[in-house]
Amino acid sequence: MNAVFVLLVMLVGVPHGETLCDGRKDGAVCYGALGGTVVLQLVDDASEIPRYEWRKETTNILVVRKSVVIRNNIDERSVFTPSTGTLMINNLNRKDSGIYTLMLFDKDQKVSEQRTLNLSIQARVTSVQLTSECLSEGEKRISCSAGGGDSPQFSWTLDGRRLTEVELVSGADETNSVTLKLHVSGQLVCWVHNNVSNASGTMELDTCGDYLSILAGVLATLVILIVVALLIIYFLKKKQHNKTKEEDDGHELTYADVRIVQQQRRPVGHRPEPEVEYGQVKFSERPRQPGARTDDCVYSEVRKAR
Repeated sequence: MNAVFVLLVMLVGVPHGETLCDGRKDGAVCYGALGGTVVLQLVDDASEIPRYEWRKETTNILVVRKSVVIRNNIDERSVFTPSTGTLMINNLNRKDSGIYTLMLFDKDQKVSEQRTLNLSIQARVTSVQLTSECLSEGEKRISCSAGGGDSPQFSWTLDGRRLTEVELVSGADETNSVTLKLHVSGQLVCWVHNNVSNASGTMELDTCGDYLSILAGVLATLVILIVVALLIIYFLKKKQHNKTKEEDDGHELTYADVRIVQQQRRPVGHRPEPEVEYGQVKFSERPRQPGARTDDCVYSEVRKAR
């Protein structure tokens, strides 16, 4: 048996979803579009082969003897042409995927050659959508999403050429998203393809500089408003504090110095007469404020003598 040979699919009549695959090499890998058509090249000329069978696992799908089709289990949607050795299958579905074996027999009904073919049915890519997002440093992240399509693959171009490392911040140009550096502009195209179809989406890039200017202006305005609010609160509190202090300072108390003087003892039998010594009265003079009434309460210095 020959080494496994992988063949790329040749797209023929893409709008109709028709693909052509060469299955004459052992281990060939072929692809077909879901709902589309695949044309398989099984042999060069069937008329020169006494008998061959094409089966999936253990079930014979196609049996040909001396250029005559003996069996075709999918004849309602397939056509075999012995002179060209091609089998065309229409309206492909998921069940058509699998490994097929082609067995060639000689005139003695012995197997002279055996080949395998791996047929894979994939959905086509139907649409491509691009979305962008401005980052904090003015960079721009572009995401690419595909509608439909099995095993999609991505690639990017900017103004008709591939993206370079100078333009990329992160992400390879073969992923579904890329981050571009500041001031990168132009026509960005995301290409999405698989083995049976391809599609693209286009976006005209603008820098994120305007976005940053607006953001900076909003932040500056917010800072100014916060500072003004704090200043207003500060002056209001200061004014309230001064008012409270003025009210507390409107009355001043002077406490009296009270002393009791004990006089000399008098002879027994003589009742002493109480003596009162008048103390000194001190007034605290304060400048009066216009319109304010000030009541000074001053305690006197009183001495009592016995």
